[in-house]
Order: sequence, then structure tokens, then C-alpha cells
Amino acid sequence: MARVLVTRRLPEGGLEPLVEGGHDVVQRAADTPYTHEELVDLAGTVDAIVCLLTDRVDEFVLRAGATGGLRVVANVAVGYDNIDVGAARQLGVAVCNTPGVLDETTADVAFLLVLGASRLASEAERDLRAGTWSGWGITQYLGHDVHGATLGLVGYGRIGQAVARRAAGFGMQVRHHTRHPTGMPGYVAELDELLTHSDIVSIHVPLSDSTRHLIGARELALLRPHAVVVNTARGPVVDEEALADALHAGTVFAAGLDVYEREPAVHPRLLSAPRTMLLPHIASASRATRTQMARVACDDVCAVLAGLRPANLVTA
Repeated sequence: MARVLVTRRLPEGGLEPLVEGGHDVVQRAADTPYTHEELVDLAGTVDAIVCLLTDRVDEFVLRAGATGGLRVVANVAVGYDNIDVGAARQLGVAVCNTPGVLDETTADVAFLLVLGASRLASEAERDLRAGTWSGWGITQYLGHDVHGATLGLVGYGRIGQAVARRAAGFGMQVRHHTRHPTGMPGYVAELDELLTHSDIVSIHVPLSDSTRHLIGARELALLRPHAVVVNTARGPVVDEEALADALHAGTVFAAGLDVYEREPAVHPRLLSAPRTMLLPHIASASRATRTQMARVACDDVCAVLAGLRPANLVTA
């Protein structure tokens, strides 16, 4: 029987693979995060860690774990920039994530933001709830049509392609950009060209050194004044302050965001920016999806502990 540290409370049923495998689950009674110091202290006492994007599993945690027999860290997320994968590889600790599980659910929220930001839904609802709506007016809340618009996808992995399928139902013209040619219809080789010719830009790239602030002041200046920016990927891919400046200046029409640079903090100018739909990182937040994400992570832990290759081993 192995000891598995689970850093937060998971959805009901998410821990079943560990329980059925007879492993000893180490977990707080309350749903509060472990500090980094606590993670370092605990890592050396367990064989595996199931963690979230909000847990910093750096070299200190991994080295402490390696001295005590840590074999695997499974992130209940697709992204894994919170884990020092290089250090894990050197120490012989497997790293796993949960790709594929949340594609459709995240694409749903991306398209929710495409629609909500383009049609100024948040501003309209805010006025209604505040009692400041004075009744129907022909010039009120004039957004931009989504049907027939050109959608530019920055990144074209599973989630980006799922968004493209939804866009087809709205009669949108879909273009996409990736670092390497996809060989698929709609591929645009240069990011600048994609931005220049898109009505709506939706971001679907992982966070890395090369994608941090991929969309900054220079890139935002390339957008048309009626353009809408949507981000359900990772917050630091977009320069939050530059986007807020563009929204306040009116050089970008609207934005729909689910992720932020310094979560849970949001730049105050972004909070006060007009024509902005902001969600608190809920893209994968359906009961079925979050439960399956937890089960996939736990399944991979069980595989490593049994001496098997996990289904979702991070090799980058």
C-alpha cells in the first residue's frame, strides 16, 4: 500500500481509483491549500502526489520527495507549468496531466465568452440587476454579430478545434495559427496576419516562456477596433495591463476572460474596463468533467505505483 498526498478536496468519486487500489490517501480534513513549506515537508513522506494548478511543485518539493521515494506527481489539469518538469525528470519522478478530458467543456465556455463579450451581455445584465436600465432603446448595448464573423484561433490543439466546431454552427469563418503548419484548412503562418484579419480572437496555447505575453500591446494594436479578445488558456499568455489599456482606450472593442495573470488577483484596470466579460476560471467546471479529471489523475498514479506506464505521461 502506497501513501498518496492529495492536495485539495476533489469532486465526489474522483478518488475512487486510489481507494479501490488500496492506497493510503493523505489529505486535509478541510479544503484549504498546503503552503509550499508544507508541501516540501510532506513530499518526503509519500509515494505520490495528486495536485492542482495552484500548487507549486518546484525543485524543492521534488528533491524532498525523491529522498523519501516519491515516484509520481499527477496534476488535475491539462497545464503543468506549476510543476518543474525538468527537475522531475532528473530525479526520476513521473509527471502526469489530464489532457482530452476537458476539451469540450472548456470549448463551451470559450464560446460563451465569444458570445457574451461580442454582444455586451455582462454590461446589459449588470445594468438590469442594478436597476439602471430605463427600458428598451434602439441604440442600447450595440455589440457585434458573431454569425458570419472571422474567428482567429491562436493555438489549434484539441480545445481550439472544439471551438472551431462550434463556430461552424454560427457560420463563422475560422482561421488558426500555430508555430508549425497544421496542414488543415484555415492555417495562417503568421500570428500578426491572423490578428489583423480577425473579428474575434480566441487563445488556446499552453503557458511557456515562448507564450508568456504572447498577446501584448504590440499585438493588440494590430486588432481591428471592433475586435474581441477571448482567453480560456492561461492568464499570463495575455498582457493583462496592455489589454486593460486597449479596452479603456477603445482600440479593442471587448474581451472575455476566464484566466488571469496573478490569480486570484485581477488587474484593477481590467476590473474597471468597459465591455468586459470576466469569469473566475470556470472553463472546466462541470461536475462530470472535474470528476473525470480527478479520476484520470488518480488512475495514472495507480499505474505508476503498479510499475506501469501511465496513460498521460508528460514528456515535454
